[in-house]
Amino acid sequence: QVQLVESGGGLVQAGGSLRLSCAAPGITFSINAMGWYRQAPGKQREVVAGITSGGRTNYADYAKGRFTIFRDNAKNTVDLHMNSLKPEDNAVYYCHVLGPISRYWGQGTQVTISS
Repeated sequence: QVQLVESGGGLVQAGGSLRLSCAAPGITFSINAMGWYRQAPGKQREVVAGITSGGRTNYADYAKGRFTIFRDNAKNTVDLHMNSLKPEDNAVYYCHVLGPISRYWGQGTQVTISS
């Protein structure tokens, strides 16, 4: 069974930074892409950033210039560095893995920004 292990969420003041990490130690298949989504209260889950095995990245407009995604293919890890955080970034952040057949989700990690 694939399990994604997330860490790094927490409480930070507006303007601060956080780093989210996700590891997928049990994966034995080839990963097409890894990334992060988020879901704020009362809203739908939305993409934050993604990165392919070849290193191609994509970011939501609100993340461009503030967030950076990193991936270690050998370790099956993906990190999200978030800077200049805003109150509207409050959400549960989910790690996401896209395999050849299925997609997998982490349990989510809470990010709270205080104004």
